[in-house]
Amino acid sequence: MIQGVNSVPAFDIKQQYLAIESKISRAVLEVLSSGRYIGGPGVEGFEQQFAAYHGVNECVACNSGTDALYLSLRALDIGAGDEVITTPFSFFATTEVISAVGAIPVFVDIDPTTFNLDVSKVSAAITKKTKAIMPVHLFGLPVDMTALMEIAHSHNLAVIEDCAQATGASWEGQKVGSIGNIGCFSFYPTKNLGGCGDGGAITTNDREIADKIRLLKEHGSKTRYIHEEVGVNSRLDALQAAILEVKLPYLDIWNEQRQKIAAYYYQHLGQISGITPPQELLGGIGVWNQYTIRVSSQERNGASSKYRDWVRTALQERGVSTMVYYPVPLHLQPVYQCLGYECGKLPVSEAACHQVISLPMFPELTQEQQDRVIYSLKDCLS
Repeated sequence: MIQGVNSVPAFDIKQQYLAIESKISRAVLEVLSSGRYIGGPGVEGFEQQFAAYHGVNECVACNSGTDALYLSLRALDIGAGDEVITTPFSFFATTEVISAVGAIPVFVDIDPTTFNLDVSKVSAAITKKTKAIMPVHLFGLPVDMTALMEIAHSHNLAVIEDCAQATGASWEGQKVGSIGNIGCFSFYPTKNLGGCGDGGAITTNDREIADKIRLLKEHGSKTRYIHEEVGVNSRLDALQAAILEVKLPYLDIWNEQRQKIAAYYYQHLGQISGITPPQELLGGIGVWNQYTIRVSSQERNGASSKYRDWVRTALQERGVSTMVYYPVPLHLQPVYQCLGYECGKLPVSEAACHQVISLPMFPELTQEQQDRVIYSLKDCLS
């Protein structure tokens, strides 16, 4: 096994921190000396800057990307018996929040090249119970929001954009999170804009929605000890806000570095037999939180994850670390067996779960490291 200096990690968040360590340390110390650790001008300042970056009127910071989705559903009064259309190929939080408010996730298969919701299949899934569509801009690649918004408007449906992996991505010149009714973001450390802990935010141009979310995230209270609704405790602490405020001006630079890395991967990986690299849709500019390829064997015909796992092991033996997002589609998770989705119902998503490998991707990834990834893939697949 190749180890040490020649190994390539799947991601490395420490390099980013070291590059701006002094600024983060200064910001954190200012918060600590202020004594304002919950809320306050630091959080409000970050909310204003994040809203301005996305070109929206309102931003509400919260505890996590999961809470952002949950609070958005609550703010839209989506609850028991309502249906929300979404993707089966995403992290569990996407549908967990739908179930948490008592609604029912309705799964639509994905596009094979972007891994995102196949918008052409959405209309067929709409019923009288459908209240919203929740597209996920997976791996940092935007969904076709033009087509999706046309469908939503024609059926009077709300759109909640799950932008957890896509901060800074855009569709036809407009930032994701500013196109639907609500945008939901995660600041988990490995995200494009990552904090030093959990954090999230909601963006919207609807003041009424923003005010409802502000109420819900503070135990349903505007005035201390007076509670208008049953809410939750979901606040972004001032330390995380200070760190994110330092990082936000660097986001576009980091995303540009990710885009260059993705372009280099695409240039070289398409030449390797058995590998299908991801592609952006025309009109979208992705920010590549992950660079996720498909690997398939003619002998195995893509029917099993064993070949994918063999490739990962072979790469690890060559000093290249990889990740798998996501090995089991949401519609086949044990908790959703009650919904009646059988294996084979959503074939594109199911095939992806057996074939995907996420290659090393972070802004500081060097071309030498990329070349090692590419060479290692060629070597183990030849």
